Amino acid sequence: MSNQAKLEEQLNSFDPLVRRQALSRLVAECRDAVGAEGTNVNMHFHSFFSYNAEDYSPSRIAWEARKVGLYAAGLCDFDVLDGLEEFIHTGLMLGLRTAVSLETRVYLKEYAQVDITSPGEQGVTYIMGAGFARALPEESPQAKGLGEYRERARARNVALVKRINPHVPDIAIDYEEDVLPLTPAGSATERHIVSAYINKAKLVFERAAAFAGFWANILGRAFEETAGLMEDMPALEEAVRVKLVKRGGIGYEQPSVDTFPPADEFIDRVISCGAVPMVTWLDGTSEGEEDGQALLECMKAKGAAALNIIPDRNWNISNSRTRAVKTANLAAIVDMAESMGLPINIGTEMNKLGLPFVDDLDCDGLRPYKEIFLRGARIMVGHTILLRYAGFSYIGEKVEAEFGGDVFKKNDFFAAVGKMPPLNLEQAEKLEDMGEYKVLTWLRDTVRGMVNGVKPRGGHATLRG
Repeated sequence: MSNQAKLEEQLNSFDPLVRRQALSRLVAECRDAVGAEGTNVNMHFHSFFSYNAEDYSPSRIAWEARKVGLYAAGLCDFDVLDGLEEFIHTGLMLGLRTAVSLETRVYLKEYAQVDITSPGEQGVTYIMGAGFARALPEESPQAKGLGEYRERARARNVALVKRINPHVPDIAIDYEEDVLPLTPAGSATERHIVSAYINKAKLVFERAAAFAGFWANILGRAFEETAGLMEDMPALEEAVRVKLVKRGGIGYEQPSVDTFPPADEFIDRVISCGAVPMVTWLDGTSEGEEDGQALLECMKAKGAAALNIIPDRNWNISNSRTRAVKTANLAAIVDMAESMGLPINIGTEMNKLGLPFVDDLDCDGLRPYKEIFLRGARIMVGHTILLRYAGFSYIGEKVEAEFGGDVFKKNDFFAAVGKMPPLNLEQAEKLEDMGEYKVLTWLRDTVRGMVNGVKPRGGHATLRG
C-alpha cells in the first residue's frame, strides 16, 4: 500500500487526532493527487457520523472530492451535525467549497393519507436542513432541540433490535455492544443494525456453507441463490435489510403520527439556526409527489426554501419505460422549482454500496440541468459563507429587508458569493477578524459588482492584506 493510500485510510479513523494528522500530511506530501477544479457537484454526502457505505469520514469525503476536482461538496448526515466543523475546516485546508446539511424524517399532516418519499409510510417524508454554518453551542435551545432527533433515532433503533432478536436467536445482537462500536459518535442507523447482524452471523457461522445456509433460511431463498449473494455484499446487505427492517420485514413496525416529529417543528428549528429548510423529492411516482407543485407550495408555506434531488434515481435506470416516466418527472419538478425560485441541491448520498461518488452533469440525462444544479450548489455555499462570517442567512428578516422579497435577486447574490474562489484557512481567519458587518459590506461591494458585470476590486486578494 502506498503512503498516500495509508494516509487516506487514516482519514477514516474514529480518532479525530489521527484524522487531522493524516490530512495535514496528505496536504503537505500528496498535493499532486489533487485534481483541477471541474464542474460537478455532490451536495449530499453521508459520512460515517451517520452511515457511509465506504466508512468515509467528513475529512475523507472532502479529500476525495478535491482529488476528483469537485466544484463543491456538501455533507449531509442523518439526524446529526457531528461532522460540521471538521468538514468546513477540511474544505478550507484543501480549497474546496463546502456546505453542511442535516437529514431526518418527519410527519407531514397535510399528506397523512398518502405515501410521499418514504414508501409505504403514509404521511412520512424525508426532509433536510441545509447550510448549517457553525456547530451549535451545546446548551443552546437549538442544540437541545436537534438533539431530540438523535434520541428519537436511538429509541427507534433499540426497539427495532428488540423486535428482530427473537426471530434470529442464533445471531441476536446487543445494541450497545454490537451496533454502537460501528459508529464514531453513537449515532447508528438501520444500516448499522443490518451490518451488525451480518457481522454476528459471520462469527457464529464461520464456514461459508453454514453462513449461506443460515441466510437462505432467514431470507426464504434457495441455498445456491444465497451463496451467490455472498459474492455481492451490497446485494446481500440489501436483501437482509429488506427482510429484517424494511416494510414487511420481521422487525418492521408501521410508524404512527407520533413516531416522527411534525414537519412544522423541524422547519422552525432549522430556521432558528439560520439554516435553510429543504424539501426532499424522490421521483414523482408516489401519490404524495404526483402533484409536485402542490407539495412544493405546501412546504414553502411552512418555511421550506430549497429542494433536494438525488438525480441518479431518475435517469440511471435500465428499464426504458420506467426511465421515461422518471426523467419526465425530473424535468417537471426542476421547472417547478425554478419558477418558484427554489435552489436545487443534488447528490448521491453514498449510504449504499455501489452508488456513484458524484453525478456526471455532462451526461445526457443531466446536461439540461447542469447550470441549475451548479447554481443551487453555489447558493448553498454562498449562504454558508455569509452566515458563518457575516451572520447573514438565506432566510429571515435580514435577507427579506435586503431584497424586498425578490427571491431571484436574492439567488443571484448568494450564488455569486458561492461562485467566488474557494476560501483557504488564511482567508477564513481574516474574515473572522473583520467582524460580521465589515464582511457583509465587503461581500456586497465585491459580489454585486460581479452580478452587475463590473470587475470586482480585489476579490480574495484583499483578504491577504
